[in-house]
Amino acid sequence: MTYEIGQIGINPSSLFNTQDILEFARQLDNRPVHSIWIPESWGREAFVMLGAIASLTSKIKLGTSIVSMFSRSPATTAMAASTLDNLSRNRTIIGIGASTPVLAENWHGIKFEFPLKRMKEYVFCFKTISSGGTINFDGNFFKLKNLKIMHPSTRKQIPVFLGAVNSGMIKLATDIADGIILYLRPLDELKETVQHIRSMTSRKSRNFEISCVFITAISNKNPDLARKRAAKTLAFYVAVGKYYSEFLSSHGFKNEVDLITKDYQINGVKNIHNFVTDRMLDSLTIYGTVDDCIKSLKRFISTGVSLPILQVNPVKDNSESIRDALLLVENV
Repeated sequence: MTYEIGQIGINPSSLFNTQDILEFARQLDNRPVHSIWIPESWGREAFVMLGAIASLTSKIKLGTSIVSMFSRSPATTAMAASTLDNLSRNRTIIGIGASTPVLAENWHGIKFEFPLKRMKEYVFCFKTISSGGTINFDGNFFKLKNLKIMHPSTRKQIPVFLGAVNSGMIKLATDIADGIILYLRPLDELKETVQHIRSMTSRKSRNFEISCVFITAISNKNPDLARKRAAKTLAFYVAVGKYYSEFLSSHGFKNEVDLITKDYQINGVKNIHNFVTDRMLDSLTIYGTVDDCIKSLKRFISTGVSLPILQVNPVKDNSESIRDALLLVENV
């Protein structure tokens, strides 16, 4: 089976400043783009950013990619999601993930444990609250009693996508969510994972969105700098992301991961991109000129991903990077 490029999402990376992202979103609203996704780590707050974007746009869907279940209670996330959904006239998609132990414990002060079991309870509570139902739930992680949200979303259900790396979270996503958000999966492995997800969801009555975020660096003027920017971003995630480094190490890139990790521990992030090989970069990222990026995007679409999300990283000049990204979405 072959897949054609259809809907595309855009995820402006955290390297853009706030005003750049607002202008980017405003211009995307008039292009053939499915959604804009705002990440959250230790920088911007996703819902505030999306609320501002909602006021500047009228068509594009608004996604969190991702918010951590350790950063907010299910009720807090449901209130934020419902408020955003009403502001945007039902354009919200909530991407939820476990994030990382470092962020859960060192940033939010919450012990990172039992992420799979916690996520199952979290999503149930979120869906019940955001749909306007009275919540009575006696779980292992959440005990909520006889309350309901004052201003639920005007629609019955806000779509929920789960960020997933391991097989357990992937399976849970197919059971309880409306979609999945994958990240940093080598091309061949991604194809296998997508096929596996489709086999688990093919008999379900609902549509299930398979999205994947791809590190992207576009520059018609400086394709070599685009390669370097993609390598820097990839190396950073390998260096600081335990789950990603372990996953990539066990899927064909052990030597690169070991070299990146060792140099990062000694010298920090300055030179770790030098250990990213062409093979690793081509298998995981999209970079180069607009034409180069379209060709790479087509390769990743061939895996069966239904919603590719381009994590656009500014290459040299932020405004120029936005223009190149807009040129890409207009020409795919």
